[in-house]
Amino acid sequence: MAETNELSFTLAEIAAQLGGDVLGDAQTRIARVASLAAAGDGDIAFLSNPKLRSQLATCRASAVILRGDAAADFPGARIVTANPYAYYARVATLLNPYQAGFNGIHASAVLESAVPASTSIGPHVSVGKGVTLGEGVVINAGCVIGDGVSIGDGSVLYPRVTVYDGCQIGQRCIIHAGAVIGADGFGFAPDGQEWVKIPQIGRVLIGNDVEIGANTTVDRGALDDTIVEDGCKLDNLVHIGHNCVIGRNSVMAGCAGIAGSTVFGEHCIVGGAGMVSGHLNIAAGTTISGGSTLMKSIAKPGVYTSVFPIDTHEEWLRNASHLRRLSKLADRISELEKILKQKDIEG
Repeated sequence: MAETNELSFTLAEIAAQLGGDVLGDAQTRIARVASLAAAGDGDIAFLSNPKLRSQLATCRASAVILRGDAAADFPGARIVTANPYAYYARVATLLNPYQAGFNGIHASAVLESAVPASTSIGPHVSVGKGVTLGEGVVINAGCVIGDGVSIGDGSVLYPRVTVYDGCQIGQRCIIHAGAVIGADGFGFAPDGQEWVKIPQIGRVLIGNDVEIGANTTVDRGALDDTIVEDGCKLDNLVHIGHNCVIGRNSVMAGCAGIAGSTVFGEHCIVGGAGMVSGHLNIAAGTTISGGSTLMKSIAKPGVYTSVFPIDTHEEWLRNASHLRRLSKLADRISELEKILKQKDIEG
């Protein structure tokens, strides 16, 4: 028998917390999540990709999460749900809760504000004046929390996160290592050959249940606040410029860059390395494909792509030269159409 984790649940206990219908032995005990191919005793696997359905016949998991139309294909215990992938994510969270690895306040931390007894603060953390921390907040080693910052209940900051003065982070947020919340936005006024810095006097407001990846930066507003609404997920190395608004439950993959004062509606998706110009409005439900560059507002939701297909270098140069000539070719075609139209009139 495979070794089980200290933390385990029966299928009945899992369903009581997460919903779903249990088929088979509801007392089957689960300690781990695993893939269909690798699962064994004590593991729960999931089927979300129909192409893997044939693996159910040979799967050795103690239980499988699947849809009702596939329930008959696995002879063991099952949890039937409409969205197996999301259910698996919740089970994985249940079996692998975040553990800070330390309790209380480390002796090397510097605190200029009172914090709740339930707060865990690691080595060499700096907490400024007028800071409000909710219950159960975890601040890992080397974080810097500026004056007047607010962090909601249950939020976790991984090592070396910096939160500048006045910024707000909601409840149950996860901010990964090296992220910077509230640095100055890129604001400079041209004056001849010089650039005059514009003070960035807004804040960053982050809603509840937001996750921000490692080394991601969210700039404070120049005048108004930069806002990341509830449920948003930002990958590593994402940049959000000043005065942006990122709508509820939007997601952005690694290296996406959003220029200042752009407003996203709810549930937008930006693929990896997607670049979005400033002062745009993006309709709710819009998807921007990875590597695309967006330079105008989008009023109608849908999938938008601007990636030039990869090719050999020689073919790419050839096609690029054709693209540069398109404007001139369009003018020539317009002139030819005028000539043909005139001949039709005369003829």
